Amino acid sequence: MFERFSSGYYLGRLYVEPHESERAVMQRADHERVSEQLYDDVDGPEPLVMKVGSAHLPVHGAEGVPGRTLALPESVLPATGVENPPALSEVLLAKADRAAQLLDLGSVDPAGF
Repeated sequence: MFERFSSGYYLGRLYVEPHESERAVMQRADHERVSEQLYDDVDGPEPLVMKVGSAHLPVHGAEGVPGRTLALPESVLPATGVENPPALSEVLLAKADRAAQLLDLGSVDPAGF
């Protein structure tokens, strides 16, 4: 689902769609699999931190979300640059150390998350 991209991020392609939740979510099984595979033997941050467009978002696992899909609150969609969702989009996943740094610095979009 994700491959190495840079020293701080993995790159993947997910469908991005609006969601009624107040936080960014992806299918719980996908969330757990990504966390296990990419943060192997590391106490990875919960939530995952993804960058879509110019927005860094904490992403949680949830039931009822289709596989390979990132569901975002409608209020966040304008910052992502995703037009006419659902749309297949490039998504950056922060590596464990980068995600922890972003969370510690408060650099993730806090809007209701």
